[in-house]
Amino acid sequence: MHLIEPYYNWLKHYDSSKDPQSQFYGKDYNYDLYQETIYGYYIDPGWDSIESETLFIKILYVDYEQGYVVIEFLGEWNDAINNDIMTLKRNCIELLSQEGINKFILIGENVLNFHGSEDSYYEEWFEEAEDGWIAAVCFPDFVQEEMKKYRIDMYVNMGGTLQIDQWRTLTPNRFCDLVSQLIQRRLN
Repeated sequence: MHLIEPYYNWLKHYDSSKDPQSQFYGKDYNYDLYQETIYGYYIDPGWDSIESETLFIKILYVDYEQGYVVIEFLGEWNDAINNDIMTLKRNCIELLSQEGINKFILIGENVLNFHGSEDSYYEEWFEEAEDGWIAAVCFPDFVQEEMKKYRIDMYVNMGGTLQIDQWRTLTPNRFCDLVSQLIQRRLN
């Protein structure tokens, strides 16, 4: 687990620890000290806690003018026991929404498992996004299937063209524009 790092190549475009509007503003990352764990396995110090035992994030990019955020995930997304969606929504999403963010791009290639429960927090998030949307990019197939069992795909766009394997080769603006275009095609 400690070898899975958040994507660092966009730090020249955005760094949440240097963004006064970010909940992680001023955070000092000590890359010599591994403290956080998931099920007893240490994780890279670059990941940020949302106060979940099993799910960590990294806000890779925010564009306040366009209303975009790109969030990368690591760990087990567990709504059944830990209610991770509530924790994510209360400790991260609501703060971003207050800053005008309504387009949420979730990168889930490092989501190792998903345990669902009810979908009310997803529905609430979807409704609060108003003119925006939520897109799950590069989530593993088995995680998407499990999410679909709990009807989360009614609120979160996932699968198909959103499996953008080359997302790291794009600039953040180009990536956000591409996801937006793919979502618009789905809506039309």
